[in-house]
Formats: sequence, C-alpha cells, structure tokens
Amino acid sequence: MMYHLRQALLAMRANLTATFSTLTTMTITLLVLGAVLLLTLNVNRTLQQLEAQVEVAAYLKDDADGAALLTQVRALPMVTQASLISREQVLTEMTRDYPYAREAADLAGNPFPNTLRMRVARVEDSRRLANAVQNLSGVDGVEYGAGYVDPAVRTLTAVRTAGYALVGLLLLGTLFNILNAVRVAMYARRNEIGVMRLLGATPAFIRMPHLIEGVLVGFIAAALAVGLLAVAYLELSQRVAQFVPVFPIITDLNTILPILVGVGLLGIVIGLIGSLFATGRYLRELE
Repeated sequence: MMYHLRQALLAMRANLTATFSTLTTMTITLLVLGAVLLLTLNVNRTLQQLEAQVEVAAYLKDDADGAALLTQVRALPMVTQASLISREQVLTEMTRDYPYAREAADLAGNPFPNTLRMRVARVEDSRRLANAVQNLSGVDGVEYGAGYVDPAVRTLTAVRTAGYALVGLLLLGTLFNILNAVRVAMYARRNEIGVMRLLGATPAFIRMPHLIEGVLVGFIAAALAVGLLAVAYLELSQRVAQFVPVFPIITDLNTILPILVGVGLLGIVIGLIGSLFATGRYLRELE
C-alpha cells in the first residue's frame, strides 16, 4: 500500500497543473453544492413556516349547505385540515381586531358569510385547492393570499431549480477533469505500465496508484470545501439572524452537520469514480 501511495503522490507532483485544475474545480463544485443544499434546507424551512400561516378561505353563499361542503373539502387529497366557521364566529374574530365592527353589524347587519377554512400539506397546492373549491356549488369566493403566496413559491422553486442545475453541470465538469488528470498521469507512465504488464502485473495493481490519487484529490477538495463552507455559513447565518430576525435561517449544528459530512463524502466518492472510469478506459485501450 505504501508503494501505491508513493506512486500516487509522485503522479500528482509530476502533473501538478492538471492536479491543481482538478482540485480547484472540485473544491468550487463542492462549495456550490454545499451552499445549494444549505440554501434548500432554509428554503424548505421557510416553506414550512409559510404552510403553517397560509390558509385557504372559501366564502359560502347564504343558502349553502356548510356541513356538506365541509365533508367535500375534507375529502380532497391536498387538504390537511378544514373547519366551518359561522358568520357569528367571523364577526367575533373581526371585533377583536376592529372593535367598531360589532357596532356596525348591529346597525347594518352581519356582513360576513359562513366560511370554510382549509390548510394544505404543501404551500404549492394552495392555488390548486382554491380552484377546486371555487367550482363547488354554494361557494361564493375563495381567498388564499395569492398576491404573496404565488410569487414566494415561484421564487423559492426557481432558486432551488437553478441551484441544482448549476451543481449538476459543475459535477459533470469535475468528473471530466478527474478523467483527464488521471489519463495524463497514466499516459506519462505508459512505458512503466507496459513493463508492468509484461511482468504480469494485474490491472488492479496498475490502477491502484491512480485510484488513490483520485481519492486524495477528492479528500483535499472536500476538506477545503467543508471548512470554507462551515465558516462562511456560520458567519452569514449570524448576520442574517441579527439584521433579518424574521427570516427562519437554520443555525442548529445538528441539522447542518449531516450536510457538511455528506458534501465531504461526496468529494471522495467523485474522486474515486472519476479515477475508476479513467483507468478502466485507458487499460481497455491498451488491450
């Protein structure tokens, strides 16, 4: 094993430019990947809070059968909770916020209709539920805060999609860099590899130094990326929590740590996979 490790280090030093290029690309890729995962984690937390606040309200006509409509909406798959609020209850709630509402109702009558209030499992389902309930007989109108819910969902979804697309492209580029770096190293040692084959060395013995090289590059890139990511995220999260306290940014280390560990392991796996493909392809070309 020490022989293979020594050969891997020699190959990395002999192809310093290719190794540095691969290391830089992989570090950037893992940094972006970790940032996207942490961003997605916070986006999901934001969506959860949004889901807890978003309520779809269906205003019923005076002659509507509220109990029957309540049974119908509870049967919809996207509904997690539904309740029927009488017009008197609505007036009582409004009176708490607007004390003069009761006096106005005494003079002109209760203007509020019976209301169905529903919650959804996912905030993205709010519009779909509103459209479905709007078509029910006896429903006069539906409100769910479309002015802020729809733009928020579109923005958060776009951020996640763009992040995943960028990470995918960077991962692909990193794999190609590793393939090229390992192939250059093997080509530089082509005479030595030819002698080893003549002496009966197995493909596994020939490939081992280059596999170690890929794992070493992946490990170094992972260590750099995780260290930079942890410091930057903790600093940024503290500033966000200080200046924008309403934003539910995650600062719990028990929640963040699995992502950092996963990013580190992914770097090592990418290095290993890239080396496996490169060495396997090169040896097949020699046959």
